[in-house]
Amino acid sequence: MPLPSAPKKSKSHNEILIKGMTIALIGIIILAAPIFKPESGIGQLFAQSYLVGWFALILGAAFIVQFLLRRKKG
Repeated sequence: MPLPSAPKKSKSHNEILIKGMTIALIGIIILAAPIFKPESGIGQLFAQSYLVGWFALILGAAFIVQFLLRRKKG
């Protein structure tokens, strides 16, 4: 029975980082959209969904912290 290899672990750690960065970026875009397009309909839509933006930003940050803690453990 083969033992799990190190590249598989590092790949799963990198996936967590990529997911965290992507989700955090989505949150930042949702929060920043009303600043750059205040009069447009899409700007108003994003302004009404600020809670979703904050949730995405916090969730993305949690994934990034989880990546850093796993990396620190070794």
